Amino acid sequence: MSVVHEFTKGFYKQNPVFKQALGLCPTLAVSNSVESALGMGAAATFVLLCSNFIISLIRKIVPAKIRIPIYIVVIATFVTIVDLAMAGFLPALHKTLGIFVPLIVVNCIILGRAEAYAGKNNVGLSIVDGLGMGLGFTCALLLLGAIREFLGNGSLLGIPILSANFEPVLIMILPPGAFLTIGFVLGFFNWLENRRAK
Repeated sequence: MSVVHEFTKGFYKQNPVFKQALGLCPTLAVSNSVESALGMGAAATFVLLCSNFIISLIRKIVPAKIRIPIYIVVIATFVTIVDLAMAGFLPALHKTLGIFVPLIVVNCIILGRAEAYAGKNNVGLSIVDGLGMGLGFTCALLLLGAIREFLGNGSLLGIPILSANFEPVLIMILPPGAFLTIGFVLGFFNWLENRRAK
């Protein structure tokens, strides 16, 4: 396994959102703007990176029967750090993301990487895997957030892009817009895969 492959697999081949359909709850909930997508992506990447590191360090001393509760305690520790740091330094973003920051503890992307990868591989590869998967998740959130914010508000990062005559498609910043956007993006990636296969 090359380090480059382990890092890049999270961007497309094993992208948590577009290939594995993991973490869809926060993806749909917080991808209504680029700012909130970036905040959630950064928080999840930090937790993935740190929890993969610790779990890989302790993997040989953790009894198999209690590994999942121990993994959850490790993950919860880093989620608490992110939650408190965000509340202290980025209160507006913390309020926007709401309950979805603490819910990173039970995010299937984080626990899945702990169980499937960090619990079986060395520290170096686990760090690379956590960083790659976290950045892949962030890219997925950013893509969805950019599409929804652009069509729903005519802006990116809160900066107006289109003229004042633009009529926003309000459904795009509402929950149904999240389903529509992810459906079209998943459809596009499936079409791309089928075309490559032919």
